[in-house]
Amino acid sequence: MARLSAQEKIQPHWWTKSLAGLVLGLTFAFAIVGIFAWYGLGGIQAPNKVQFNMWMISPIWLLILSFSFLFRTGTRAIVILGAANLISWATFLLLRYSL
Repeated sequence: MARLSAQEKIQPHWWTKSLAGLVLGLTFAFAIVGIFAWYGLGGIQAPNKVQFNMWMISPIWLLILSFSFLFRTGTRAIVILGAANLISWATFLLLRYSL
């Protein structure tokens, strides 16, 4: 079995990975739940959907936060989560203003 080089190993950039997961993970969770809330089944006016959306933010955010530690470096976590935020918020806004 071949050993991994220093570039291939997951680096311990705990502060940047934590901040990326906390801040960018929360905004990404908001975007995902927002897209589901407005454009999912029944739209925003569906009964009991508001309560469901409110409770879904935390598990999604914690899932993103926990997976942010699997990025190779903290910078990579920031770049990928930032790109995911841009894509998800752009999708939300495009759908919001096009319909």
